[in-house]
Amino acid sequence: MDQDYKVKLEIFEGPLDLLLYLVKKDELDIYDISIERITKQYLDYIDTFKMLNIELASEFIVMAANLMYIKSRELLPKTLQPPEEEGEDSDPRWDLIRQLVEYKKFKEAAQFLGVQEVRGDAFFAANPEPPDLEALPAGIGQVGIFDLIRAFQRMLKRFEKADDIREIVDDRYTVSGKIDHLLEIIPVGARVKFETLFTDVSSRSEMIVTFLAMLELMKLNHLEVEQEYLLGEILVVRPEKQ
Repeated sequence: MDQDYKVKLEIFEGPLDLLLYLVKKDELDIYDISIERITKQYLDYIDTFKMLNIELASEFIVMAANLMYIKSRELLPKTLQPPEEEGEDSDPRWDLIRQLVEYKKFKEAAQFLGVQEVRGDAFFAANPEPPDLEALPAGIGQVGIFDLIRAFQRMLKRFEKADDIREIVDDRYTVSGKIDHLLEIIPVGARVKFETLFTDVSSRSEMIVTFLAMLELMKLNHLEVEQEYLLGEILVVRPEKQ
């Protein structure tokens, strides 16, 4: 496995995006989130990013520390909890919940304005062009990095019992070799299920290298990922025009 290989992705989402994703994934009430549950899931994502050697902004680590602090406060009896500097809120989660609610409103407003801008361009374009209907299949949306990590975590569970920290690293597998392999098994213009890329994978290290190769091909625009609905099945697409 390529020990020094580092994935450099443009991760535009931040720690609040990840928390909102976790809340939405579990269909939780944003006003009644379980800090213990969401902290564990958040740290699992951070560990997976580190395992894949994917660079993360320092804000993710700061949020992890904040979640651990809130969790530790919740474990203390209210009489022993340190007082907050501002406000009279006794619930240690409240400041985080308030941030999530405000950020959610901001994202929804930005999405609404984006839709309005697209609609405005359709009606008032200076040089109107016919829409490419094939490029915009109904119901298909782009997959975010958190969706990919979640799918990868599911696949990795196959080797939870078989592999442990004493696993011998198999040097047969390299990112460049797996890139060639993926280009061989995914025909141009084809759509395949994410899981099928790992059907013949026989070890944890091979799975990691395969996933890194897929990310690299995505970065090079040789592969794209789609899902028909939120948190739905992920499809890997090899576009015809590259």
